[in-house]
Amino acid sequence: MALRRMDNQRDNREMGKQRVNESIRISQVRVISAEGVQLGILNTSEALALARQAGLDLVEVASDSKPPVCRIMDYGKFRYQQKKRLTKQHTHQSKLKEVRLRPKIGEHDIAVKINKAREFLSNKDKVQITVSFKGRESAHIDEGEKVLNHLITELDDISKIESPPKQHAEKRIICTLAPK
Repeated sequence: MALRRMDNQRDNREMGKQRVNESIRISQVRVISAEGVQLGILNTSEALALARQAGLDLVEVASDSKPPVCRIMDYGKFRYQQKKRLTKQHTHQSKLKEVRLRPKIGEHDIAVKINKAREFLSNKDKVQITVSFKGRESAHIDEGEKVLNHLITELDDISKIESPPKQHAEKRIICTLAPK
């Protein structure tokens, strides 16, 4: 029982400081049933008996009022919904996704890359387009620029250019697109 009490105390600190069942030490509380009906001011022992009879927990929801307000509810379900609500509030962190191309890419392959970039941009992520050159391909940088410009024009409806195409050491051309 001591371990359960310590767990309850830790949970109270983490989850909005509700006292549950035996943690409620005050003599009288205002009780609300599981259906939301006010049962009035009862002794804590009577309220606990009602909660146990329903197979639920007695949870203190308003400790500041006189007498404190307690509700008969499934505390595990309540905590689960609170955690779910907290995780739902997280905002999307924009990530940088990369799409790699080669100057001699085929039509179907570039269509697949465009669809993937479209998916990234619709998820509010930035897309870095990299055209890399190997060996003698670096002599034909204009081919890589054509591929890059084709991709940029295809994604123009849902993206804007964040950093224009730049050449890095004759091996790569990099451009970053951001969602509109």
